Amino acid sequence: MKQKYAYIRVSSKDQNETRQLLSMKELNIKNENIFIDKQSGCDFNRPSYQKLVKCLKNGDILYIKSIDRLGRNYKEIISQWQYLTKKKKIDIVVLDMPLLDTRTENDLLKCFIVDIVLQILSFVAENERNNIRSRQAEGIEAAKKRGVKFGRPSKPLPENFDIIYQKWKKKELSIRQASKECNMPKSTFYNKVKKIESPFSSFP
Repeated sequence: MKQKYAYIRVSSKDQNETRQLLSMKELNIKNENIFIDKQSGCDFNRPSYQKLVKCLKNGDILYIKSIDRLGRNYKEIISQWQYLTKKKKIDIVVLDMPLLDTRTENDLLKCFIVDIVLQILSFVAENERNNIRSRQAEGIEAAKKRGVKFGRPSKPLPENFDIIYQKWKKKELSIRQASKECNMPKSTFYNKVKKIESPFSSFP
């Protein structure tokens, strides 16, 4: 006999799944058939989702509130969608997007529309990710031009750095001894030296 299942996802433990849960209760889905994950949708390595997939059998129906509750990576969504509908042979219903409903399996036009919608969503999501990265890069570059510094603030030089530096320059101390006296790794000592010396000077 066909079983109805629901999948609910929120991005973190602090978020509330009540809205999604109420939608599933209205469909009279059994509590034991409702699977909830509280983590990112970047991939499908989620414990409850994996348990759900193992339960699904030919002819079952899977309900989700919206397509982004299934996941955020649309390329993986398309791959997972094909796996569930073609290999597991279940139907999927996306409540917030009636076009994404595979229950009319023999309707070639409907199947075509579902595939097109998924491809469009994938394109839009990928394009938006690229735009976000581009805007972030532009914002960082503009901030740098305004003098904003990124990354962790560098630690102040130890009080004895100038004395140790001069001794190291005069070869009174080895790099190992100098860095030890300053209580820092050799690489850090070199980097500090580079910052105080002229970029055109020879660096030992």
